[in-house]
Amino acid sequence: MAIQHTVVFRLVHEAGSTEERDFLDTGRSTLSSIPGVEDFTIRRQVSPKSDLEHQFSMVFQDADAYRAYNEHPAHTAFVSERWVPEVAAFQEYDFTE
Repeated sequence: MAIQHTVVFRLVHEAGSTEERDFLDTGRSTLSSIPGVEDFTIRRQVSPKSDLEHQFSMVFQDADAYRAYNEHPAHTAFVSERWVPEVAAFQEYDFTE
């Protein structure tokens, strides 16, 4: 069963800043290169109802692919080196059909 993994988040960086762009670009290049990641997208929140500004979304074909992604060294390094210091708040959602 496919899993859509989504995180919505707010960065510590100002909107439109070089730091924001670098974080998003690095997230795209790093996370989308991990085996099993499909349909990686980045979206920007436009509703004033939420202060979470960005979304990373990706699809995994099954729980094994999702587990391998979570344990992959590129993912764990991105989380520790970029996500933890640069993300001010987030929510994570994982959906199946």
